[in-house]
Amino acid sequence: MKLWEYISSKVVILCILGMAGISFGIIGVVADIGIYGILLFASVYMLIIAIWLFIDFWMEKKKLEKLERIVEELSDKYLLGEVLPVPTSTVEQRYYQIMKEISRSAVGITEQYRREKEEYCDYVESWIHEIKTPLTACSLILSNGGDSKKLKTELKRADNLTENILYYARMRSVEKDIQIKKFYISDIYGAAVKSQMEILMAAKIRVETEGDFIVYSDPKMLEFILKQLLINCAKYCPKCLIKIRADQGAITVEDNGIGIPSHELRRITDRGFTGTNGRRLGSSTGMGLYIVRKLCESLEIDMNVESVQGEYTKFIFYFRNLTKL
Repeated sequence: MKLWEYISSKVVILCILGMAGISFGIIGVVADIGIYGILLFASVYMLIIAIWLFIDFWMEKKKLEKLERIVEELSDKYLLGEVLPVPTSTVEQRYYQIMKEISRSAVGITEQYRREKEEYCDYVESWIHEIKTPLTACSLILSNGGDSKKLKTELKRADNLTENILYYARMRSVEKDIQIKKFYISDIYGAAVKSQMEILMAAKIRVETEGDFIVYSDPKMLEFILKQLLINCAKYCPKCLIKIRADQGAITVEDNGIGIPSHELRRITDRGFTGTNGRRLGSSTGMGLYIVRKLCESLEIDMNVESVQGEYTKFIFYFRNLTKL
């Protein structure tokens, strides 16, 4: 800090002190203490002010130099509020508390982004391992003559995995991507079944559908949600029967497959949770139902899951924004 910078910061105080000195001078004239008395008072008064300015300037300069050293030595600048020396004055203490609050907020935000980055990297790594399976299968199919049906099935699996990671990448800004439209729910579950026909047929899964109603939502995201359930059935429950029913503002997707253990039911939509079935299969990322839950929250859809191990699994989606037929 330079001297002129310090003086400019004390302009108001110096003006007040100057006015006080002039006032005392006027009082001295009125009191008739004489010119020498006034000059002596003015000299002592200005000397005291000068000594105060020098000492205060020196203390402020040392304090700023200490702060600058702390900042230079600190690798993560957002932690400055945690290492600041505790001030003595009341005003500085308030600034100190505000700085600590800002620093703690910055630490929290930084840690959150760091965790999200690590989670994203973990998912990308597991996704790369999972997508190797359909790609390797495609290579084997082509090297053995190229069965078109099997090739389409593996390409669809690769396409589903790609769509999953794209939705996950857009998770932060999913609200900006939502496009609410009016449509019949039967159009959406029909499109979802049609898009996954290859893998459903490969897994020898039958699908029965019934019911309809009008809903206001994002059709693409809703189709992704239903496709994810069909993909899971094909992966975990081959040869099962899937029933899709739409009625009174709710759509139900039920299968008669292997079910979910009761102690795992609460965690199936947690990020990265694979569960007993996923570990048995060995190629699950545990992200599909997590993305489904996040999309449901963004679309204001209430999701309920029921399951009995070895008997069935039922997903029920309740729509808040709809018009009944």
